Amino acid sequence: MAEKDMGAETEAAAQEALLEMADEVESVGRRLEAIHASLSIPPNEDMMLLGEDEMDVSTEIRSVIECVLADSIGPAVRDLRAAATYKPSPGRKKGRPAP
Repeated sequence: MAEKDMGAETEAAAQEALLEMADEVESVGRRLEAIHASLSIPPNEDMMLLGEDEMDVSTEIRSVIECVLADSIGPAVRDLRAAATYKPSPGRKKGRPAP
């Protein structure tokens, strides 16, 4: 019984750590958004994004930040929060797959 309680305590601590990490990743996202917002948008940005003009530094940085936020930061925060709040379905036994 004590081993089961210890496992539950370890899992609870891990979930709490995941919530803290999700907050940290979210903070990184906000910092990236601030950098993104600080950069000017050149008048020919559309042409750059279509590959018809070479990208300038601002457009490249803005583009990379948009991708990182959408493809990495957002999903990481979502997944960390989901794992941090995960609770098994009641009545399911450990090691048995769902029907």
